[in-house]
Amino acid sequence: MDKDKHSTPLWTREFLGMSLGNFLIYIAQYAMIAALPIVIMTEYGGGDVEAGLAMTFFQVGTVAARPCAGILIDSLNKRRLMLAITTAFFLVMTAFAFASALSVLYGLRLLHGIIFAVATTTAAAIAALILPPARKGEGIGYFALSTNLAMVVGPMIGLLLMEHFSASALFCLLSVLAAVSIAAGGGQKLPDAVILPEKRSARTLSVSTFIERKALPPALIAGILFFAYGSVLTFIPLYTRGLGLSSETSLFYACYAGAILVTRPFIGRIFDRKGPDYTVYPGLCLFAAGMFLLGRIDGLSGLITAALLLGAGFGAVTPALQTLAVRSAPAARAGVATATYFWSLDISVGLAAAGLGVVAVSYGYAFTYSIVDVAVIALGTVCYTLWRKHSKK
Repeated sequence: MDKDKHSTPLWTREFLGMSLGNFLIYIAQYAMIAALPIVIMTEYGGGDVEAGLAMTFFQVGTVAARPCAGILIDSLNKRRLMLAITTAFFLVMTAFAFASALSVLYGLRLLHGIIFAVATTTAAAIAALILPPARKGEGIGYFALSTNLAMVVGPMIGLLLMEHFSASALFCLLSVLAAVSIAAGGGQKLPDAVILPEKRSARTLSVSTFIERKALPPALIAGILFFAYGSVLTFIPLYTRGLGLSSETSLFYACYAGAILVTRPFIGRIFDRKGPDYTVYPGLCLFAAGMFLLGRIDGLSGLITAALLLGAGFGAVTPALQTLAVRSAPAARAGVATATYFWSLDISVGLAAAGLGVVAVSYGYAFTYSIVDVAVIALGTVCYTLWRKHSKK
């Protein structure tokens, strides 16, 4: 019986399309993170403050739009929504090439954040719905890999284009990728059971309209872990520069993604066959060990080892929590459940950049990674243990 369950097709055309569309949307964002500060300084004469504002406007758009994205997904035809939002993504990428002032650029980043939130939430919700139930943990793990790989590929594309070409070349390529995302994500033929919303009686707006309460526990636990991860995303280039390893920063991200790529196939199967505890607890231990080692490295070998531990740990925990969040809600609320999960992550990464930045400035990056982040991961472990005991009862 177990063999029959796991022989159910996973790599369908629809699943591949959603994964590719999600990958392209995330590539554009990570390329922007790496390249836009350079664009602002060279093309607009801005500085660090102006570069930071570009990220702030994007984050505001994402956090504001994420809860509304869930409502749209559960209320509209999901295929049409995906087609419309990927088309909007193409238009805003094209518009960046014609931004004549910083104020226009900030407005486009705000709009980009809104579109990004709706597009990525829609792709993730559809992917979760089309996956066979017996392989949902494995499938969501593979889908999340599209985001992890984009985190490595995106910055490399952005930096290479700015080093050898210009901002026009950057925005031209991102527009082409956005056009491909229309066909990949919005051009899929999906079954009515997936794309059509359930008919429900009209109801007044409340907190539960925007947030799926059943998905909150795994979403908040994931948020705690992303708070720690936010320090890696934000400070690792500055940390490696201080260690004299700035040229190896891209290698760190490559090893991090490589660890996820290698471990992801069997991590998802363990989740589906054994349950989340068999992936979450080992993943938390590896993630904490990676953070602790990251705060004590003094050479390239330590940096690579930390990256491998972080990739394996983070890659085991986050898809499991995302699966638990989506699985906790009925199919009719899959969009809101997915939005609840991602909203928690958006807020956590934003808070990490501000909160852990103060700690890093006062006590150093090594202290932040080895002490503060490990304590944050320990808190996440305690919260997960208490929630699992309560849910089993």
